[in-house]
Amino acid sequence: MSRRLRLAYAAAFPGGAGALGSNSRFFSHLDTTMTPTARRFAAALFLYVLAAPLLAQQAYFPGPGPGAWERRSPEQAGMDVSRLTQAIEFAIASEATQPRDLAVTHQTSFGREPHGEPVGPFRTRGPATGLVVRHGFIVAEWGDPARVDMTFSVTKSFLSTTVGLAWADGLIRDVHDRVAPYMAPVTLPPGDGERGLHGEDYSHEPVTLFEDKHNRGITWDHLLRQTSAWRGTLWGKPDWADRPSPDPSTWLDLARPEPGTAYEYNDTRVNLLALAATQVWRRPLPEVLRERVMDPIGASRTWRWHGYENSWILLDGKQVQSVSGGGHWGGGMFISAYDQARFGLFTLHRGNWNGTQLLPDEWFEMALTPTAARQDYGYMNFFLHRTDSEGNKAMPSTPEDSYRHVGAGSNIVYVDPDNDLVVVTRWIEGARLDEFLGKVLAAIED
Repeated sequence: MSRRLRLAYAAAFPGGAGALGSNSRFFSHLDTTMTPTARRFAAALFLYVLAAPLLAQQAYFPGPGPGAWERRSPEQAGMDVSRLTQAIEFAIASEATQPRDLAVTHQTSFGREPHGEPVGPFRTRGPATGLVVRHGFIVAEWGDPARVDMTFSVTKSFLSTTVGLAWADGLIRDVHDRVAPYMAPVTLPPGDGERGLHGEDYSHEPVTLFEDKHNRGITWDHLLRQTSAWRGTLWGKPDWADRPSPDPSTWLDLARPEPGTAYEYNDTRVNLLALAATQVWRRPLPEVLRERVMDPIGASRTWRWHGYENSWILLDGKQVQSVSGGGHWGGGMFISAYDQARFGLFTLHRGNWNGTQLLPDEWFEMALTPTAARQDYGYMNFFLHRTDSEGNKAMPSTPEDSYRHVGAGSNIVYVDPDNDLVVVTRWIEGARLDEFLGKVLAAIED
Protein backbone atom coordinates (compact mmCIF):
# COMPACT_ATOMS: atom_id res chain seq x y z
CA MET A 1 0.00 0.00 0.00
CA SER A 2 1.33 3.43 -0.88
CA ARG A 3 2.03 5.99 1.85
CA ARG A 4 -0.91 8.06 0.59
CA LEU A 5 -3.30 5.11 1.04
CA ARG A 6 -1.76 4.19 4.39
CA LEU A 7 -2.48 7.71 5.64
CA ALA A 8 -6.04 7.58 4.32
CA TYR A 9 -6.57 4.20 5.95
CA ALA A 10 -5.26 5.49 9.27
CA ALA A 11 -7.56 8.49 9.11
CA ALA A 12 -10.60 6.35 8.34
CA PHE A 13 -9.80 3.62 10.87
CA PRO A 14 -7.72 4.93 13.78
CA GLY A 15 -7.88 1.54 15.45
CA GLY A 16 -6.17 -0.18 12.53
CA ALA A 17 -7.25 -3.40 10.83
CA GLY A 18 -8.55 -4.80 14.10
CA ALA A 19 -11.12 -2.00 14.23
CA LEU A 20 -12.85 -3.51 11.20
CA GLY A 21 -13.80 -6.67 12.99
CA SER A 22 -15.94 -8.93 10.84
CA ASN A 23 -17.14 -7.77 7.45
CA SER A 24 -20.70 -7.40 8.70
CA ARG A 25 -19.62 -5.24 11.65
CA PHE A 26 -17.53 -3.14 9.25
CA PHE A 27 -20.42 -2.40 6.90
CA SER A 28 -22.70 -1.74 9.87
CA HIS A 29 -20.10 0.85 10.94
CA LEU A 30 -20.35 2.41 7.46
CA ASP A 31 -24.13 2.66 7.69
CA THR A 32 -24.24 4.37 11.07
CA THR A 33 -21.29 6.67 11.41
CA MET A 34 -20.32 8.05 7.98
CA THR A 35 -21.64 10.38 5.31
CA PRO A 36 -22.51 8.78 1.93
CA THR A 37 -19.27 10.07 0.37
CA ALA A 38 -17.20 8.79 3.26
CA ARG A 39 -18.99 5.41 3.09
CA ARG A 40 -18.16 5.03 -0.61
CA PHE A 41 -14.51 5.96 -0.04
CA ALA A 42 -14.13 3.67 2.99
CA ALA A 43 -15.80 0.74 1.19
CA ALA A 44 -13.44 1.13 -1.76
CA LEU A 45 -10.51 1.36 0.59
CA PHE A 46 -11.68 -1.73 2.47
CA LEU A 47 -11.78 -3.70 -0.77
CA TYR A 48 -8.31 -2.43 -1.64
CA VAL A 49 -7.00 -3.65 1.72
CA LEU A 50 -8.52 -7.08 1.13
CA ALA A 51 -7.01 -7.23 -2.36
CA ALA A 52 -3.57 -5.89 -1.37
CA PRO A 53 -1.94 -9.30 -0.78
CA LEU A 54 -3.15 -10.50 -4.20
CA LEU A 55 -1.93 -7.30 -5.85
CA ALA A 56 1.47 -7.72 -4.21
CA GLN A 57 1.69 -11.26 -5.58
CA GLN A 58 0.92 -9.98 -9.08
CA ALA A 59 3.62 -7.28 -9.04
CA TYR A 60 6.53 -8.06 -11.33
CA PHE A 61 9.91 -8.87 -9.81
CA PRO A 62 12.83 -9.67 -12.12
CA GLY A 63 14.50 -13.05 -12.00
CA PRO A 64 18.23 -13.41 -11.32
CA GLY A 65 20.65 -11.82 -13.80
CA PRO A 66 20.15 -9.04 -16.37
CA GLY A 67 19.09 -11.54 -19.05
CA ALA A 68 16.08 -12.58 -16.95
CA TRP A 69 14.93 -8.99 -16.41
CA GLU A 70 11.99 -8.36 -18.72
CA ARG A 71 11.84 -5.22 -20.83
CA ARG A 72 8.83 -3.15 -21.80
CA SER A 73 8.56 -0.38 -24.35
CA PRO A 74 7.91 3.11 -22.98
CA GLU A 75 4.39 2.95 -24.39
CA GLN A 76 3.70 -0.33 -22.59
CA ALA A 77 4.95 1.24 -19.36
CA GLY A 78 2.77 4.33 -19.75
CA MET A 79 5.57 6.65 -20.84
CA ASP A 80 6.06 8.88 -23.87
CA VAL A 81 8.98 7.59 -25.92
CA SER A 82 9.96 10.98 -27.32
CA ARG A 83 10.12 12.68 -23.93
CA LEU A 84 11.94 9.74 -22.36
CA THR A 85 14.50 9.82 -25.17
CA GLN A 86 15.03 13.53 -24.53
CA ALA A 87 15.62 12.82 -20.84
CA ILE A 88 18.24 10.17 -21.64
CA GLU A 89 19.98 12.42 -24.14
CA PHE A 90 20.07 15.12 -21.44
CA ALA A 91 21.67 12.71 -18.95
CA ILE A 92 24.35 11.69 -21.44
CA ALA A 93 25.07 15.32 -22.31
CA SER A 94 25.29 16.12 -18.56
CA GLU A 95 28.12 13.68 -17.83
CA ALA A 96 30.31 14.76 -14.93
CA THR A 97 33.36 16.72 -16.01
CA GLN A 98 35.84 15.27 -13.48
CA PRO A 99 38.44 12.80 -14.80
CA ARG A 100 37.17 9.28 -15.32
CA ASP A 101 40.25 8.04 -13.49
CA LEU A 102 38.74 8.25 -10.00
CA ALA A 103 42.12 8.04 -8.27
CA VAL A 104 43.03 11.29 -10.03
CA THR A 105 39.67 12.80 -9.09
CA HIS A 106 40.38 11.91 -5.46
CA GLN A 107 43.73 13.66 -5.50
CA THR A 108 42.10 16.86 -6.76
CA SER A 109 39.26 16.78 -4.19
CA PHE A 110 39.16 14.80 -0.92
CA GLY A 111 42.82 13.88 -1.29
CA ARG A 112 43.72 17.50 -0.53
CA GLU A 113 42.23 17.27 2.98
CA PRO A 114 44.38 16.51 6.04
CA HIS A 115 45.00 12.75 6.24
CA GLY A 116 43.42 12.52 2.78
CA GLU A 117 45.71 9.80 1.41
CA PRO A 118 43.81 6.89 -0.18
CA VAL A 119 43.65 3.65 1.80
CA GLY A 120 41.13 1.76 -0.37
CA PRO A 121 40.89 0.87 -4.06
CA PHE A 122 39.74 3.21 -6.83
CA ARG A 123 38.73 2.35 -10.36
CA THR A 124 38.57 4.25 -13.65
CA ARG A 125 34.85 4.66 -14.27
CA GLY A 126 32.75 4.05 -17.34
CA PRO A 127 30.58 6.43 -19.37
CA ALA A 128 27.37 8.17 -18.30
CA THR A 129 25.07 5.25 -17.55
CA GLY A 130 21.57 4.61 -16.33
CA LEU A 131 18.32 2.69 -16.26
CA VAL A 132 14.65 3.58 -16.07
CA VAL A 133 12.52 0.91 -14.39
CA ARG A 134 8.74 1.23 -14.21
CA HIS A 135 6.32 -1.30 -12.73
CA GLY A 136 9.40 -3.50 -12.24
CA PHE A 137 10.29 -3.67 -15.95
CA ILE A 138 13.30 -2.10 -17.66
CA VAL A 139 11.95 0.63 -19.91
CA ALA A 140 15.21 2.29 -20.96
CA GLU A 141 18.96 1.88 -20.45
CA TRP A 142 22.03 3.73 -21.63
CA GLY A 143 25.77 3.65 -21.27
CA ASP A 144 27.18 0.43 -19.82
CA PRO A 145 24.77 -0.74 -17.08
CA ALA A 146 26.54 -4.10 -16.63
CA ARG A 147 29.85 -2.41 -15.80
CA VAL A 148 30.96 -2.65 -12.16
CA ASP A 149 31.95 0.82 -10.92
CA MET A 150 32.40 2.60 -7.61
CA THR A 151 29.13 3.87 -6.17
CA PHE A 152 30.67 6.00 -3.40
CA SER A 153 28.12 6.95 -0.71
CA VAL A 154 25.26 4.87 -2.10
CA THR A 155 27.25 2.31 -0.10
CA LYS A 156 25.79 3.92 3.02
CA SER A 157 22.34 2.63 2.06
CA PHE A 158 23.73 -0.90 1.90
CA LEU A 159 25.40 -0.35 5.27
CA SER A 160 22.21 0.86 6.95
CA THR A 161 20.45 -2.19 5.48
CA THR A 162 22.83 -4.54 7.32
CA VAL A 163 22.13 -2.62 10.53
CA GLY A 164 18.41 -3.00 9.84
CA LEU A 165 18.84 -6.75 9.46
CA ALA A 166 20.65 -6.89 12.81
CA TRP A 167 17.75 -4.95 14.36
CA ALA A 168 15.21 -7.27 12.71
CA ASP A 169 17.03 -10.32 14.11
CA GLY A 170 17.14 -8.88 17.61
CA LEU A 171 20.92 -8.49 17.60
CA ILE A 172 20.23 -4.79 18.16
CA ARG A 173 17.33 -4.57 20.60
CA ASP A 174 16.39 -0.95 19.89
CA VAL A 175 17.91 1.65 17.56
CA HIS A 176 17.80 4.09 20.47
CA ASP A 177 20.07 1.89 22.56
CA ARG A 178 23.53 3.25 23.25
CA VAL A 179 26.13 1.57 21.04
CA ALA A 180 28.72 1.23 23.84
CA PRO A 181 27.22 -1.89 25.51
CA TYR A 182 27.24 -3.70 22.15
CA MET A 183 30.92 -3.09 21.42
CA ALA A 184 33.51 -5.69 22.35
CA PRO A 185 37.08 -4.39 22.70
CA VAL A 186 38.90 -4.46 19.37
CA THR A 187 42.58 -4.02 18.53
CA LEU A 188 43.06 -1.13 16.10
CA PRO A 189 46.05 0.26 14.18
CA PRO A 190 48.45 2.48 16.13
CA GLY A 191 47.02 5.98 16.44
CA ASP A 192 43.37 4.93 16.33
CA GLY A 193 41.12 5.56 19.31
CA GLU A 194 39.45 8.30 21.31
CA ARG A 195 41.67 11.35 21.58
CA GLY A 196 42.30 12.52 25.13
CA LEU A 197 41.39 9.08 26.54
CA HIS A 198 44.01 6.66 25.28
CA GLY A 199 47.10 8.81 25.74
CA GLU A 200 49.10 10.94 23.37
CA ASP A 201 49.81 8.17 20.87
CA TYR A 202 46.75 6.11 21.95
CA SER A 203 46.90 2.71 23.57
CA HIS A 204 47.75 -0.50 21.76
CA GLU A 205 45.28 -2.27 24.03
CA PRO A 206 41.92 -3.31 22.60
CA VAL A 207 39.40 -0.46 22.86
CA THR A 208 35.63 -0.09 22.45
CA LEU A 209 35.63 3.43 20.93
CA PHE A 210 32.70 4.50 23.12
CA GLU A 211 34.44 5.02 26.47
CA ASP A 212 34.77 8.81 26.26
CA LYS A 213 32.06 10.62 28.26
CA HIS A 214 30.77 12.30 25.09
CA ASN A 215 30.87 9.14 22.97
CA ARG A 216 29.13 6.99 25.61
CA GLY A 217 25.82 8.70 24.85
CA ILE A 218 25.81 7.83 21.13
CA THR A 219 23.00 5.55 19.94
CA TRP A 220 22.55 3.45 16.82
CA ASP A 221 19.97 5.97 15.64
CA HIS A 222 22.53 8.78 15.94
CA LEU A 223 25.04 6.89 13.81
CA LEU A 224 22.41 5.97 11.22
CA ARG A 225 21.34 9.63 10.87
CA GLN A 226 24.88 11.06 10.93
CA THR A 227 24.12 13.05 14.08
CA SER A 228 26.49 11.19 16.45
CA ALA A 229 29.27 13.84 16.62
CA TRP A 230 31.62 10.99 17.63
CA ARG A 231 35.16 12.17 18.31
CA GLY A 232 38.21 10.05 17.67
CA THR A 233 40.29 8.41 14.94
CA LEU A 234 39.48 5.27 12.96
CA TRP A 235 41.59 3.65 10.23
CA GLY A 236 44.00 6.57 10.46
CA LYS A 237 41.30 9.16 9.72
CA PRO A 238 40.44 11.61 12.56
CA ASP A 239 36.80 12.69 12.61
CA TRP A 240 37.83 16.34 12.18
CA ALA A 241 39.82 15.59 9.00
CA ASP A 242 36.75 14.72 6.89
CA ARG A 243 35.55 17.94 5.23
CA PRO A 244 37.45 19.97 7.84
CA SER A 245 36.78 23.51 8.92
CA PRO A 246 38.66 26.10 6.85
CA ASP A 247 40.12 27.33 10.14
CA PRO A 248 42.96 24.92 11.12
CA SER A 249 43.04 26.32 14.65
CA THR A 250 39.76 24.48 15.35
CA TRP A 251 40.85 21.04 14.14
CA LEU A 252 42.07 19.72 17.48
CA ASP A 253 39.22 21.20 19.50
CA LEU A 254 37.51 18.42 21.46
CA ALA A 255 34.17 20.23 21.69
CA ARG A 256 31.37 18.49 19.79
CA PRO A 257 27.59 18.98 19.64
CA GLU A 258 25.47 16.81 21.89
CA PRO A 259 24.75 13.51 20.06
CA GLY A 260 21.53 13.70 18.08
CA THR A 261 21.38 17.49 17.87
CA ALA A 262 23.41 18.29 14.74
CA TYR A 263 23.80 16.64 11.34
CA GLU A 264 27.31 16.30 9.93
CA TYR A 265 28.19 14.19 6.91
CA ASN A 266 31.30 12.37 8.08
CA ASP A 267 32.83 9.19 6.69
CA THR A 268 34.96 8.43 9.74
CA ARG A 269 31.76 8.11 11.76
CA VAL A 270 30.10 6.12 8.98
CA ASN A 271 33.02 3.69 9.09
CA LEU A 272 32.54 3.49 12.85
CA LEU A 273 28.98 2.29 12.24
CA ALA A 274 30.32 -0.36 9.85
CA LEU A 275 32.78 -1.56 12.50
CA ALA A 276 30.07 -1.62 15.20
CA ALA A 277 27.73 -3.59 12.90
CA THR A 278 30.55 -6.05 12.14
CA GLN A 279 31.06 -6.52 15.89
CA VAL A 280 27.36 -7.22 16.39
CA TRP A 281 27.11 -9.66 13.47
CA ARG A 282 30.51 -11.27 14.21
CA ARG A 283 30.68 -11.75 10.46
CA PRO A 284 31.82 -9.72 7.44
CA LEU A 285 29.00 -7.37 6.39
CA PRO A 286 29.27 -8.31 2.68
CA GLU A 287 28.35 -11.89 3.64
CA VAL A 288 25.29 -10.70 5.54
CA LEU A 289 24.19 -8.44 2.68
CA ARG A 290 24.70 -11.15 0.06
CA GLU A 291 22.81 -13.86 1.93
CA ARG A 292 19.94 -11.74 3.22
CA VAL A 293 19.35 -9.23 0.40
CA MET A 294 21.47 -9.36 -2.74
CA ASP A 295 21.02 -13.07 -3.53
CA PRO A 296 17.27 -13.04 -2.78
CA ILE A 297 16.70 -10.04 -5.08
CA GLY A 298 18.62 -11.72 -7.89
CA ALA A 299 21.66 -9.44 -7.94
CA SER A 300 24.66 -10.54 -9.98
CA ARG A 301 27.79 -12.13 -8.54
CA THR A 302 29.93 -9.18 -9.67
CA TRP A 303 29.41 -6.61 -6.88
CA ARG A 304 32.14 -6.22 -4.29
CA TRP A 305 32.17 -4.30 -1.00
CA HIS A 306 35.67 -3.12 -0.08
CA GLY A 307 37.26 -1.78 3.07
CA TYR A 308 40.72 -0.32 3.54
CA GLU A 309 44.17 -1.82 3.52
CA ASN A 310 44.38 -1.11 7.28
CA SER A 311 40.77 -1.90 8.32
CA TRP A 312 41.34 -5.55 9.24
CA ILE A 313 40.38 -6.83 12.68
CA LEU A 314 40.75 -10.15 14.46
CA LEU A 315 37.28 -11.60 14.97
CA ASP A 316 36.79 -15.04 16.49
CA GLY A 317 40.28 -16.05 15.45
CA LYS A 318 39.88 -14.87 11.84
CA GLN A 319 41.07 -11.77 10.01
CA VAL A 320 37.97 -9.86 8.88
CA GLN A 321 37.91 -6.64 6.89
CA SER A 322 35.66 -3.93 8.27
CA VAL A 323 34.20 -2.41 5.10
CA SER A 324 33.85 1.30 4.44
CA GLY A 325 30.61 3.20 4.03
CA GLY A 326 31.72 5.02 0.90
CA GLY A 327 34.62 5.82 -1.42
CA HIS A 328 35.86 8.96 0.33
CA TRP A 329 39.34 7.41 0.77
CA GLY A 330 38.73 4.60 -1.72
CA GLY A 331 36.83 1.36 -1.29
CA GLY A 332 33.12 1.03 -0.63
CA MET A 333 30.65 -0.74 -2.90
CA PHE A 334 31.66 -1.52 -6.49
CA ILE A 335 28.48 -2.46 -8.34
CA SER A 336 26.68 -2.39 -11.69
CA ALA A 337 23.74 -0.16 -12.55
CA TYR A 338 21.58 -3.28 -12.95
CA ASP A 339 22.28 -4.27 -9.36
CA GLN A 340 21.77 -0.69 -8.16
CA ALA A 341 18.33 -0.78 -9.79
CA ARG A 342 17.48 -4.05 -8.07
CA PHE A 343 18.37 -2.48 -4.74
CA GLY A 344 16.17 0.48 -5.67
CA LEU A 345 13.26 -1.91 -6.30
CA PHE A 346 13.97 -3.54 -2.94
CA THR A 347 13.58 -0.20 -1.16
CA LEU A 348 10.64 0.83 -3.38
CA HIS A 349 8.80 -2.26 -2.12
CA ARG A 350 9.94 -1.52 1.44
CA GLY A 351 11.89 -4.73 1.85
CA ASN A 352 9.34 -7.02 0.20
CA TRP A 353 10.58 -9.06 -2.73
CA ASN A 354 8.03 -11.15 -4.57
CA GLY A 355 6.01 -11.78 -1.41
CA THR A 356 8.95 -12.36 0.94
CA GLN A 357 9.62 -9.64 3.51
CA LEU A 358 13.43 -9.49 3.57
CA LEU A 359 13.52 -6.46 5.88
CA PRO A 360 10.53 -5.30 7.94
CA ASP A 361 8.36 -2.47 6.64
CA GLU A 362 8.86 -0.76 10.01
CA TRP A 363 12.54 -0.31 9.20
CA PHE A 364 11.69 1.70 6.09
CA GLU A 365 9.25 3.79 8.08
CA MET A 366 12.16 4.79 10.32
CA ALA A 367 14.62 5.14 7.43
CA LEU A 368 12.27 7.53 5.63
CA THR A 369 11.50 9.67 8.69
CA PRO A 370 13.67 12.79 9.08
CA THR A 371 14.61 14.63 12.25
CA ALA A 372 14.92 18.28 13.15
CA ALA A 373 18.70 18.02 12.72
CA ARG A 374 18.15 17.64 8.97
CA GLN A 375 14.67 17.56 7.53
CA ASP A 376 15.57 15.98 4.17
CA TYR A 377 17.60 13.06 5.52
CA GLY A 378 16.46 9.83 7.14
CA TYR A 379 18.78 6.91 7.74
CA MET A 380 21.92 6.84 5.64
CA ASN A 381 21.74 7.34 2.71
CA PHE A 382 18.04 8.11 2.20
CA PHE A 383 17.82 11.71 0.93
CA LEU A 384 14.18 12.78 1.14
CA HIS A 385 12.26 15.09 -1.17
CA ARG A 386 9.71 16.43 1.29
CA THR A 387 9.16 20.14 1.69
CA ASP A 388 10.71 21.27 4.96
CA SER A 389 9.32 23.65 7.59
CA GLU A 390 10.78 26.64 5.75
CA GLY A 391 9.28 25.69 2.39
CA ASN A 392 12.52 24.32 0.92
CA LYS A 393 12.61 21.10 -1.03
CA ALA A 394 15.44 19.10 -2.53
CA MET A 395 14.65 18.03 -6.10
CA PRO A 396 11.62 20.32 -6.64
CA SER A 397 10.59 18.41 -9.78
CA THR A 398 9.87 15.23 -7.83
CA PRO A 399 6.91 14.00 -5.72
CA GLU A 400 6.98 14.51 -1.95
CA ASP A 401 7.21 10.78 -1.21
CA SER A 402 10.16 10.15 -3.52
CA TYR A 403 13.74 9.92 -2.34
CA ARG A 404 17.20 9.10 -3.63
CA HIS A 405 20.21 7.08 -2.57
CA VAL A 406 23.17 9.37 -3.25
CA GLY A 407 26.85 8.91 -3.95
CA ALA A 408 29.56 11.13 -5.39
CA GLY A 409 30.05 11.10 -9.10
CA SER A 410 27.08 11.60 -9.10
CA ASN A 411 25.70 8.11 -8.43
CA ILE A 412 21.94 8.25 -7.93
CA VAL A 413 19.27 5.63 -7.30
CA TYR A 414 15.98 7.54 -7.47
CA VAL A 415 12.96 5.81 -5.90
CA ASP A 416 9.41 7.05 -6.56
CA PRO A 417 6.59 5.03 -4.95
CA ASP A 418 3.84 7.31 -6.35
CA ASN A 419 4.91 6.52 -9.92
CA ASP A 420 6.17 2.96 -9.28
CA LEU A 421 9.48 4.15 -10.68
CA VAL A 422 13.19 3.54 -10.10
CA VAL A 423 15.81 5.52 -11.99
CA VAL A 424 19.54 4.89 -11.84
CA THR A 425 21.82 7.56 -13.22
CA ARG A 426 25.60 7.44 -12.90
CA TRP A 427 28.25 10.06 -13.57
CA ILE A 428 25.82 12.96 -14.01
CA GLU A 429 26.56 16.50 -12.87
CA GLY A 430 24.76 16.92 -9.56
CA ALA A 431 23.49 20.38 -10.45
CA ARG A 432 21.59 18.91 -13.40
CA LEU A 433 19.97 16.02 -11.56
CA ASP A 434 16.64 17.68 -10.76
CA GLU A 435 16.19 18.80 -14.35
CA PHE A 436 16.91 15.27 -15.56
CA LEU A 437 14.42 13.73 -13.12
CA GLY A 438 11.85 16.32 -14.16
CA LYS A 439 12.27 15.25 -17.78
CA VAL A 440 11.80 11.58 -16.87
CA LEU A 441 8.67 12.36 -14.86
CA ALA A 442 7.32 14.50 -17.71
CA ALA A 443 7.39 11.37 -19.87
CA ILE A 444 4.86 9.58 -17.64
CA GLU A 445 1.43 9.60 -19.25
CA ASP A 446 -0.75 7.47 -16.96
